[in-house]
Amino acid sequence: MKKEFSRGKRTRKTARKLRRAKRLAGAPAVTVAVTFRHVEPTQALHEYAQRKFAAVAKYARRPCQVHLILTVDKYRQRGEVTLKSGRLALTAQEETKDLYSVIDLLADKVGRQLRRSHQKIVARKTRAPSAGEVLAEVEDSEPGRR
Repeated sequence: MKKEFSRGKRTRKTARKLRRAKRLAGAPAVTVAVTFRHVEPTQALHEYAQRKFAAVAKYARRPCQVHLILTVDKYRQRGEVTLKSGRLALTAQEETKDLYSVIDLLADKVGRQLRRSHQKIVARKTRAPSAGEVLAEVEDSEPGRR
């Protein structure tokens, strides 16, 4: 098997771009629905939410739907988000003085929830050592015993 060597920065750069495109193509699809209550819908807010929750959804194993509700009541900007991916449903709520920071905080909160649920699944799949294995390790680790 012959290893292929690249020549120069351009070749490495294009190879890096191809690897990134391949990795992103394998990422699950995300659909973000944004509902605006008592505020004018702007394309900038919608695109910002799309970008933030697409980054969060890379932790999901399946395609997911995100429903974001942005509400403005006098001086309070609130946000609620529901993320559904397979059987997993996550929700979060935040309230600050800026809608962009609301989206940031919601994305962080849902991302933490997704990572924690993924870690729980991985931890559940690992088998705990049996009593015999534990006793065998203890006997092997004791010095001077035969």
